[in-house]
Amino acid sequence: MRRFEITDNATKGDTTMRFITATALATLIAAPALAEGWQQDYQTVNIGFLSGENEQDRLTRTAPLKEHLESTLGVNVEIFLAGSYDGVIQAMAADQIEFAFHGSSSYAAAYTATDGNIIPLLTTQNKDGSTGYYSIITTHCDSGLTSLADLEGKVLAFADPDSTSGYAVPYFNLVEREGLDPTTYFAAVPFSGSHEAGVQGVVNGTFDAAATWQDTELSGVYQRMELKGMIEPGQVCAIWESPEITSGPLTARANLPEVMIAEVTAAVEAFPNADPEGWNFYTSYDPEDDNPTVGYVRVDHDRYQWIIDMRTWLREQRRG
Repeated sequence: MRRFEITDNATKGDTTMRFITATALATLIAAPALAEGWQQDYQTVNIGFLSGENEQDRLTRTAPLKEHLESTLGVNVEIFLAGSYDGVIQAMAADQIEFAFHGSSSYAAAYTATDGNIIPLLTTQNKDGSTGYYSIITTHCDSGLTSLADLEGKVLAFADPDSTSGYAVPYFNLVEREGLDPTTYFAAVPFSGSHEAGVQGVVNGTFDAAATWQDTELSGVYQRMELKGMIEPGQVCAIWESPEITSGPLTARANLPEVMIAEVTAAVEAFPNADPEGWNFYTSYDPEDDNPTVGYVRVDHDRYQWIIDMRTWLREQRRG
């Protein structure tokens, strides 16, 4: 870095010229800040992530995205974590965070909590072009529980009341497609608090079964836990799978500047190509997975209206 100094023997003309040069330099340095636009009002951008895994792993996994966004947008990025899905939903409703990655059901909950003042922007896309994933019910592979029939009178853990794959979709399908009333068919249907906690409970014997999600047989919550060394491979098996679920969106508060929303959307969308290594780490890429998540596509609210309708159905069931 160059140092600009006025020497003791400088002439008055030299001093004046150096002052002008220094002033011009200061102006040039300040110019980008004046041109930054929305960055002046949002020098830190807060992005919420749901509680699908433990806090430290979420911070570690999201670090490449954080670094990419900071270098692309010229702002600080803070990763907002909460102990439950509702923590992220309420933080967005209270204008405490600007953006959030939601599941489909938590997006529907946030849409309701904010009176529609939340905008879906992007969702993930797999190599084959699909933009969905599946709710699954898992058991311990050595438990002898290999079907829903085997689970009668057993404990099935759901993940979180605002989880799409960990609660809304499996509950809805158990009633509507399988003809079961979870509240009477199972001995208990507790909430584990997160997807990882549910799977860990299956491994530890706390729960007979747990609802979670996967993209493919090689990519999902319990598969990621195996890769991280949290559980041994071969302990968890999926015994039920839902119809395909639309992947949840990256969302923005509707009261943010339009140009800010557009630039953050473009920056997130560019992440997979801008930092392939970071993207693979962020998505827990498995080289054996023949249909990995490869990027993002843009979405709108209409894509998720059926989730809002399903949540309305669930609320009516609870009231009934």
